Amino acid sequence: MSWQAYVDNLVASTKVDKAAIYSKAGDSVWAQSVGFNLSATELSEIVTGFDNSSGLQAKGLHAQGIKYFLLRADDRSIYGKKGAEGLVIVRTKQAVLLAHYPEGVQPGEATKIVEQLADYLISVGY
Repeated sequence: MSWQAYVDNLVASTKVDKAAIYSKAGDSVWAQSVGFNLSATELSEIVTGFDNSSGLQAKGLHAQGIKYFLLRADDRSIYGKKGAEGLVIVRTKQAVLLAHYPEGVQPGEATKIVEQLADYLISVGY
């Protein structure tokens, strides 16, 4: 399956409306939803946040110029929320999955879909 197919499947779940897959280092985009672009600074802050979340805790989580309230940040997952929408970001062995869920979707539903894909990618070496 292509990387784009994974992004398309996340969106097809209807629990996520935009998604992207980046390299673990955050230096390349493997696949993304149309128009779902993060700046190099935003991506760098996210990638750094997996190992040291102090910057995200102090400044917030940013994606596409929008500031999200940081709910959780550890070496595997980063979750952010702004009103009724939010972000689920999960790091695997070689990739970073980033997904946005819209208003009307329960955060746990979106989290489950993204975390399951991450578990699968880890199980196959990614």
